[in-house]
Amino acid sequence: LTASKFLEVRDMSDVQPILIAGTWRPADAEGTFEPKNPATKEPTGEVYPVSTLKDVEEAIEAAAVAAEQIAEMGDEIVASFLERFAERIEARADELVAMANAESGLPASPRLAGIELPRTTDQLRQAATAARNRSWTMPNIDTGSNIRSLYGALGGGVAVFGPNNFPFAFNSVAGGDFAAAIAAGNPVIGKGNSSHPGTTRLLAEEALGAAEDTGMPKATVQLIYRTNHEVGARLVSHPKIGATGYTGSRGAGLVLKEAADKAGKPIYMELSSINPVVILPGALVERGEELAGEFTTSCLMGTGQFCTNPGVILMLKGANTDTFVQATSAQFSEAPVGTMLTEAVENGMERSVGTLKGAGAEVLAGGERGGGKGFSFQNTLLKVDGATFLKDPEALQEEAFGNESLLIIADDMDQAVEVTRHFEGNLTGCIYSDSKGEDEPHYRRIEPVLRKKVGRLLNDKMPTGVAVVPSMNHGGPYPATGHPGFTAVGLPSSISRFAMLECYDNVREHRLPAELRDQNPSGALWRLIDQQWSQGDVG
Repeated sequence: LTASKFLEVRDMSDVQPILIAGTWRPADAEGTFEPKNPATKEPTGEVYPVSTLKDVEEAIEAAAVAAEQIAEMGDEIVASFLERFAERIEARADELVAMANAESGLPASPRLAGIELPRTTDQLRQAATAARNRSWTMPNIDTGSNIRSLYGALGGGVAVFGPNNFPFAFNSVAGGDFAAAIAAGNPVIGKGNSSHPGTTRLLAEEALGAAEDTGMPKATVQLIYRTNHEVGARLVSHPKIGATGYTGSRGAGLVLKEAADKAGKPIYMELSSINPVVILPGALVERGEELAGEFTTSCLMGTGQFCTNPGVILMLKGANTDTFVQATSAQFSEAPVGTMLTEAVENGMERSVGTLKGAGAEVLAGGERGGGKGFSFQNTLLKVDGATFLKDPEALQEEAFGNESLLIIADDMDQAVEVTRHFEGNLTGCIYSDSKGEDEPHYRRIEPVLRKKVGRLLNDKMPTGVAVVPSMNHGGPYPATGHPGFTAVGLPSSISRFAMLECYDNVREHRLPAELRDQNPSGALWRLIDQQWSQGDVG
């Protein structure tokens, strides 16, 4: 949003405060905004500020000081803070769930209370374990040259821009990027998402409380709610900022990336993904009816507002494919229509579906606004043949963030492989095949092409779920993310985004970090010593 679209600055006594350097205070505001309950389309009753550059620069300066203080405190205090924060979130769970439900329209149970909030506290505890055992630092010792290296904190704050669809698990002051940045020893400047500012405020209150409980710097966690584009660009490019984690739209993300790149500042982005699913002929013969239901459930879950939503299904033409198309069309039409997160998401769906239709896609179900409670869009299924897709693959890969998917029907396997070559980068890709091995020749042709288009390759399961385990990759080639080598989920791997490689050449041993000294500090830390992984001491 531009500044002209903000509400005029009002009496700040009824505007929620921001958190800067351990103090909740009025913002230096250029305007205000009011979030809406998406189920009722009515304001939630709270007003939030649009911060100016003054607020941002004050937060960055405070974070730079906090980064130095955290470096002196040691990993045990960082781990204790993360664990205490998880405890405080759980103690306030009912209030947090009620606020997130009012702001996002997501079901209080099981989605928020039973799934997302426990995932959030689990992430924080996994980050605490990583901070404590230090294996994420990957110590590397070469005794011949006496050169030693490891990963360490950045020395400045990490700005985290949270998305609209996960008010807990990806929240700017409690989610995965936050946990990874803190585990690396960096303070966080949270840029709250405008669709759930109240939830973010409550989480920030508990984060500040956890910092006070454990003796962490008061500026370990700071919070602003919204800025204009120019101020946001300054935040990610400031000389004293360490890095940025961003999850959101491709357009806004690229604006921030341009600013960060010009300043030489790292920015890690999750942007857009349509997550192609390939269903091979044998799988349709074997379990086509089951797959139709599995796909419909995955696509419409959470009103389709997942970054791993199956937005494209690729199949070969034939009678079984026709049956699948008919079954899914009926299921999309009959399924209840859910509530969208915001009016902007509803508007985005209308634009994106219009783009797909303009490029030649045929509407099989839905395609119009409405049909549900509050902000909503009909469950939408579209179809296009392979030749039409290849004429305009860019437009036909428009991400419709919501309860929509596009079926691509290829003439044969040659065309299906060619379609796959034109896929953009995605978080996930899946191939369904039969259990008897009849699809194996097809699989071996299409898998090598799809493999390079996606961060996570699945077999015989829809991509919607993201397990929070160390081996998970929630990343992928552009435009899924800004860099294919990093993940936003999966500790300790996700920590490396917010770390720098520190090298020590002929430094006296007592001056080295404990991880690089001859004696293994814990006896359990894995270190690369003379090109051999070891938990032992040097020599």
